[in-house]
Amino acid sequence: MARPLVWIGAQSPGALALPPANPTPSQVYAPRGVYLDDHLLIVADSGNHRVLIWHRVPERDGQPADVVLGQPDFYSEGPQAAGRGSRHGMHLPTGVIVIEGQLYVADSWNHRVLVWNRIPEASNTPPDGVIGQADLDGCEPNRGGDVSGGGFYWPYGVGWVAGRFYVADTGNRRVLGWKGVPEDSQRPDLVLGQNDEFSHAENRGAAPSAHSFRWPHAVAGDATTLYVADAGNHRILGWTPVPERDEPARLVLGQRDMSTAWEMPHLPPGASALRFPYAVACADGRLIVADTANNRVLIWRTLPREGAFLPADDVIGQPDFDGNGENRWQAVERDTLCWPYGIAVCNNRLAIADSGNNRVMIWDIRV
Repeated sequence: MARPLVWIGAQSPGALALPPANPTPSQVYAPRGVYLDDHLLIVADSGNHRVLIWHRVPERDGQPADVVLGQPDFYSEGPQAAGRGSRHGMHLPTGVIVIEGQLYVADSWNHRVLVWNRIPEASNTPPDGVIGQADLDGCEPNRGGDVSGGGFYWPYGVGWVAGRFYVADTGNRRVLGWKGVPEDSQRPDLVLGQNDEFSHAENRGAAPSAHSFRWPHAVAGDATTLYVADAGNHRILGWTPVPERDEPARLVLGQRDMSTAWEMPHLPPGASALRFPYAVACADGRLIVADTANNRVLIWRTLPREGAFLPADDVIGQPDFDGNGENRWQAVERDTLCWPYGIAVCNNRLAIADSGNNRVMIWDIRV
């Protein structure tokens, strides 16, 4: 049985009001991304336009972070556009990931991915590199020009799957992939969801299909299957084997077939439907999905590879598969959720960026 362990963020007064969101070393505002491993917790504190780092995974509620990036100190907030006063400020950071000791942050509204060659030990450490812009002064969509393989438009998610680096280039309705971590200005080896690297139409300018996206937001997988959270089409797509080129997916979760994108805002969702799933994680033979607008997290105990509308096995944040209310339409409690945007899993611990509740919760998900 899953159970919440640690609450990062301010407490909710009487569990009836949202926790405070003013920036401190321990309070967050609408976090949208999270990374967790055996040693680190890293949070994209999106509403405060910063990233917080804990060098040891917190073991108690409200534990303060050790490092802040994107702001000069723990008490500052506000978006900072690159080239307009701060080369290493941030504007709505979302996806965060560590790959071989290097930190990558999707600085989404600056249309870039920031790179630190090692995990920063000091606050306000500037990044060592950038992907998606010519340099750290760049912040325009698609590098200020037409869409290409070298630029991004709202890159919300970053992923590392079986030695490949992925960016969910959300505003360009595509996923870009590289064999290994890309060097500066390196063209992608894979463009998924568009005919070529110069196209960017929603669902390729047609109805949803097995190889189109509306809002691709997160990427996960293993050596066999690549999963993409296509939030705008209310679905998860899966490719088995991991694609070498643009091709149709073989799995769709959340929809009955590849050509529909039905939203269910006022009906019990059950174990199969999804509504704006913004995050996906894959670990220990399980698939985990943040079913964001249904205010829950779903778990498939074995990795689905092919098929459609397959039901989840477990639900977090709701009393059953029919519930979908924000905080169960009651109060902010340790085991409720309100618009969970980001998830990360490591050794039976699940970190949830519970955005609507201005907090991150760490859960024990051992069966």
